[in-house]
Amino acid sequence: MKDTVVFITGAARGIGAHTARLAVARGARVALVGLEPDRLADLATSLGDAARWFEADVTDQAALDAAVRGTVDAFGGIDTVVANAGIANRGTIAVGDLEALVRTIEVNLVGTVRTVGATVAAVSARRGYYLLVSSAAAFAALPGMSGYCAAKSGVEHFGNAIRLELAHRGVSVGTAHMSWVDTDMVRDVKDDLPTFRAALERLPGPFSRSVPVERCAAAFVDAVARRRRRVYVPRSVALASAFRSVANGAFGSWVSRRAAATSVPELEDQLAALGRGYGRNTAPQSR
Repeated sequence: MKDTVVFITGAARGIGAHTARLAVARGARVALVGLEPDRLADLATSLGDAARWFEADVTDQAALDAAVRGTVDAFGGIDTVVANAGIANRGTIAVGDLEALVRTIEVNLVGTVRTVGATVAAVSARRGYYLLVSSAAAFAALPGMSGYCAAKSGVEHFGNAIRLELAHRGVSVGTAHMSWVDTDMVRDVKDDLPTFRAALERLPGPFSRSVPVERCAAAFVDAVARRRRRVYVPRSVALASAFRSVANGAFGSWVSRRAAATSVPELEDQLAALGRGYGRNTAPQSR
């Protein structure tokens, strides 16, 4: 990765910030893109001349385009894009802030599309690589996560399609699928909604535990260095992908509906009492 340029969205905290640190440690230069200027500036300062930061909302094409121009001016081009910016709303389709649900889809899916659109010329010029951050939520649905699941499924299939579209340009595309990572966003969900936390604890294998953010960032950097097609964190998440037809089939849906009959009313009572659409400590666009 020495002297390569990595453009990272959602870089102010969590997975994005740790990915930037590890990339610089391996000789890369990084463009840090996000909505928290103070955090971005502090991170860039800690990384020295290898980093530049740009305040941009990934749903704002003009702001993204400006960040791309600034990156190219500073570093000469872009080799890799890590489309990591993401949010998670609080609510079901019946209870909660509908605009927060829609905004979750806009940031997580439309923001990824806009990020690729803004960078595709620069990345193509260097026959580069995209790592689009999807989720294990692309493989199976959970109540209270309809916007997030829809967006992350969309990111996976958007990646599958543009992998074909960009192959003749020498550009590779990977998607990342994580279970629960120990970030502000995941901690906020567990703190806000006891029913959701209890449901997670009952999930099998890797889906009941949170992965350290450093471990996830290391997997991302390895994926960038190796231009991987799929990244699973932890690796056992690959099993969930392989068996998604079972989870979403007739039997899996029957089991899920039985559990939801009790858990969803409890969850909606907690959502009504919570009275807000996002986590208390989570920034609008950082994972």
